Amino acid sequence: MFPDLPHLSIGPDVVHALGRAGGACDTRYSTRGESESVAAGWPVFGQFIAHDITADRSPVTHHDDEAFLRNARSARLDLECMYGDGPVGNPFLFSRKDPAKVLLGLNDRGDAADLPRNQEGIALVGDPRQDVHLLISQMHVAMLKAHNRLVDRLREDGVSEADLVAEARRALTWHYQWAVLFDFLPATIGEERTRKLLQDGPRFFQPDGTVSIPFEFADAAYRFGHSQMRGAYRVQRGGADLTLFPDLIGFRPVTSDRVIDWSLLFDVAGEPAAARSRPIDGCLAEPLLKLPVDITGELDDQDFQSLAVRDLQRGVATGLPSGEAVARLVGEEPLLRDEVGLSEFGWSGETPLWYYLLKEAEVREGGERLGPVGSLIVGEVLLAILDGDPESFRSVDRSWRPTLPSRDPDRFGLADLLVPFEPPIDG
Repeated sequence: MFPDLPHLSIGPDVVHALGRAGGACDTRYSTRGESESVAAGWPVFGQFIAHDITADRSPVTHHDDEAFLRNARSARLDLECMYGDGPVGNPFLFSRKDPAKVLLGLNDRGDAADLPRNQEGIALVGDPRQDVHLLISQMHVAMLKAHNRLVDRLREDGVSEADLVAEARRALTWHYQWAVLFDFLPATIGEERTRKLLQDGPRFFQPDGTVSIPFEFADAAYRFGHSQMRGAYRVQRGGADLTLFPDLIGFRPVTSDRVIDWSLLFDVAGEPAAARSRPIDGCLAEPLLKLPVDITGELDDQDFQSLAVRDLQRGVATGLPSGEAVARLVGEEPLLRDEVGLSEFGWSGETPLWYYLLKEAEVREGGERLGPVGSLIVGEVLLAILDGDPESFRSVDRSWRPTLPSRDPDRFGLADLLVPFEPPIDG
């Protein structure tokens, strides 16, 4: 995205010192407990988006998506992580009893509330990363159920059986794209920045033709959600708080006591306020600094238990510039050294881009959203992905509006997809 900027040179000893437990990314150095405005489910949806736009089909060996950029197709928000190659290429994702509907797995109570799984408990999904932890797998289940609800609605509207899968997929994809653009993005970069981006268009990321994900997005800016993840989550009303790892680790059937009530993680009209995410502040929750071996695989260097070490190392490996260099290029005043706060951890140079953008959010936005540089990168790339897709609603019909019911008649949001809503019948 900024090819002329020099790479930031930072040695592995410093990367490990900053990122390991007890380093700069440890929550003992956080000054804030929870976000005031961001619901706990938003970073989970952010991870769902990451899996979708990269569509990795390779076996999962650890949490931080080593194959993030290793795919030949262009980046698209098209739910390929859910549909795979469709009923012809991946028939195991669809119901034999009703071929227009996607398959759901049954839990210990007989409820269709899990991913479909084979006899060894391995999830049958378009992307194996969708089963890495309970939060992402249950979001996938909610999207599967939304597809099946759309099939029922389209049948009522008289759509032919031969067209049902394609029409339901297009409808769900457009509703999902709408939620990314008008719900997730405002929560991530702010309402005013989103409005300005849609009005003026991108300033720096303007790909011609195929959209490839820039390193500054994949290996720095879009990893802001790691900071937002909580250490523990309550998934059912009256239930216990469960640690992200190991309690919510995936790759296993989901029992009825772990089925997620999404109104606890997203604000839903008429329900109590949802739990909040962590602020964006340069720190990661303890479970992410001590990832379990089921996520990492066997390690020669135990520092790589830390997702922060992995994030910092990725930036070094891909030759990213410093955060200060990007800020100067885009016309923003760089953070001061005291605002970054790495001197006490033995680093006095310019700041790795990933960490800089987290601190920019903390210093400039109180941790509630990305700062100006992070917002520019994330907003411009996501908009370019949508506008570069010839089948997105922005490319096909910009006058399109969501057709599924919403609790707020003036605003359809992600919660309307995840938490089914049926408007009352008049009279």
